[in-house]
Formats: sequence, C-alpha cells, structure tokens
Amino acid sequence: MNQPRPETNQSPPDLSIPTTLVLLRHGETPLTPQKRFSGSGGSDPGLSETGRHQAERVAAALAAQGTVQAIVSSPLARCRETAHHVAARLGLDVQTENGLRETHFGSWEGLTFAEVRERHADDMNAWLASPDAEPTGGGESFGTVTRRVTGARDTLLAAHAGHTVLLVSHVTPIKTLVRLALGAPPESLFRMELSAASLSEVAYYADGNASVRRLNDTSALR
Repeated sequence: MNQPRPETNQSPPDLSIPTTLVLLRHGETPLTPQKRFSGSGGSDPGLSETGRHQAERVAAALAAQGTVQAIVSSPLARCRETAHHVAARLGLDVQTENGLRETHFGSWEGLTFAEVRERHADDMNAWLASPDAEPTGGGESFGTVTRRVTGARDTLLAAHAGHTVLLVSHVTPIKTLVRLALGAPPESLFRMELSAASLSEVAYYADGNASVRRLNDTSALR
C-alpha cells in the first residue's frame, strides 16, 4: 500500500524568472586605441573624452530600456567612471566588486601585443596555449581570473536573485562570464570580440542553466 507523501510548505523554484547580468565593458581610455595591455596592475587610467561620450550614450540606452535594478562595478577607475554615468541616469547607487577587476598582466602592463611578443616570446606562447600560464612578472593566469570571476558571479546571483543587474567590468571578466555560460573551452576567450562600451547579457535560471542573450552589442553608440 502506498504511503501518502508528507505535506511541505516549500514551493519549487520558479524557473521562468532568471537573474539577468547585463555586462558592460567600460568606455574607452587613452590606452584603448593603442591596444595596450591595461589590467589591474598598471596605471589605472580613467576614461578619455571619447570614453565619457560612450558612457553617456550607453547610459541613455539603458535608461530607455528601464530594466536595470542594481549596478555593480569593478573597482578600477575606468569602470567606476562608466558606472557612475549610468547610475546618474538611472538614479541608482554603484556597488563595487573586487572580483570583477581586470587581469593583472604583470610586466606586460602598458605594452602592446607586438611588444610583449618581442620581449617575452616564450611566456606569451605559453600564455596563449594554457589557462594556467601567467604573464611575465607575476601576473594572473586565466585560471586564476576564472576562479575569482566565478566567485563574484555566484555571490551576485545569490544577492540579486530574480533581478536584472548591470555589471561594469573589463574584457577578460566579461568574456569569462560568457564562456562559462556557454560551457566553452578557455581558448574561446581569444575568439570573442568585445568593444569598448559594448553590452553583453547572460540570464541565469534557478535550475542552473544559463542563456547568453547578446554579445558585444554596440548599437547604443551608433
């Protein structure tokens, strides 16, 4: 004889309402057009005039959409400045999350890819081939960045369940979040384009699934 199930007051999770992370790369800095390594171990540049204009355009677009409910930024100056342009439009405060900072590029900070290739060819080749290789001079490997970005993601998803949160961050953390959502291998980081002030978006569901909704959207800047 079947026994009746005990009653429970717990409801199953609502899988239809995701937590959405809107991922905004900071606006252009003086180093951006020169394509120099600019991580968390360098000079911490602010936005250029072009970058401030980009931040204003994206802020206006996000305000028109009206979906963002919280703003979290990398602690680096270029992200905080971009985030505050958006926050002023949306009437929101800006929180900072250290896990969203850019990679520490060690001795490569401020150099172009070609300059690093010329001066540190072996280290560069190893870095391109393995997520565990570190930039010359004590920089962070992609594996290290992935672990801290994953920790930041999980903390934010728990704190903002069912809401839409704008994360203002950098190339590597944003690409990492997209890569993880897709279940793609580490080398996919080199196969994504991520422009200054571009928007990407990932929705996370209560059953553990994630869906990438957009990548490198620069329509607000046109």
